[in-house]
Amino acid sequence: MKLNVSVVLFQHPVSEVNALVELLLKSDVVAKIFLVDNSPASTDAYLKLPVNYIFNGQNLGYGAAHNIALRKSIISDAIYHLVVNPDITFDPKILNNIVGFMDKNTNIGQLMPKVFYPTGEIQYLCKLLPTPYDLIFRRFLPQKWVNKRTEIFEMKASGYNRTMDVPYLSGCFMFFRTSALKDIGLFDERFFMYPEDIDITRRMHAKYRTVFYPQVSIVHHHAKSSYLNFKMLTIHTFNMIKYFNKWGWFFDRERTAINNKIKASLTENQQNK
Repeated sequence: MKLNVSVVLFQHPVSEVNALVELLLKSDVVAKIFLVDNSPASTDAYLKLPVNYIFNGQNLGYGAAHNIALRKSIISDAIYHLVVNPDITFDPKILNNIVGFMDKNTNIGQLMPKVFYPTGEIQYLCKLLPTPYDLIFRRFLPQKWVNKRTEIFEMKASGYNRTMDVPYLSGCFMFFRTSALKDIGLFDERFFMYPEDIDITRRMHAKYRTVFYPQVSIVHHHAKSSYLNFKMLTIHTFNMIKYFNKWGWFFDRERTAINNKIKASLTENQQNK
């Protein structure tokens, strides 16, 4: 067995977590499952599951909690590590497919499958490296003003029907090569939540392939909490400020170079159709 899995919890429904654990246990490539609990109180029901239950007693944040499990995977020389949200469902056989693909493509450091809403609609989670406009300012503008830019940012011209390299992959399902993580570093714990997936994919993309793999798919029961909750919006905005303080606000040469390369490849693909 080649794969460890970590799931970070914060007062999630036990039934939802149990369902995910049950799916993971059906896969013959999963070695260890880590439930890392940031909730204020522990849940005894998780102690009865065949998992490694880690109760933190405080909310460390998304990246910091996953890092606890990632360090254990690195120490144990696990080949792959899956970071997955509790609200994900999928056919366990896709893990075998992904492992086989990663085994054949050793230059891939990170992978994300095709992601659907429960309705069957595609979630457009392949993205360019964001500017402040893409992550902060557009929230406060009418939708019709930002539609065209959003289409470019979310790489919709790709059709989401081919394997491609993407500089920003969603944190809902991050399939990592552990040796690559050991090389580039784990989640930046300065980010409490939200931009940690942008940051780690960006660092991975600089040295390894970060791939969208639509040959397999998952369902994400996703709720944009920062759009619905003022407190979460504040946390989102504060952490985005941290992200741009780290990488650059309006002047970011690396971002420009990476995004231009990706957009050029999309244009070339369209012309070749």
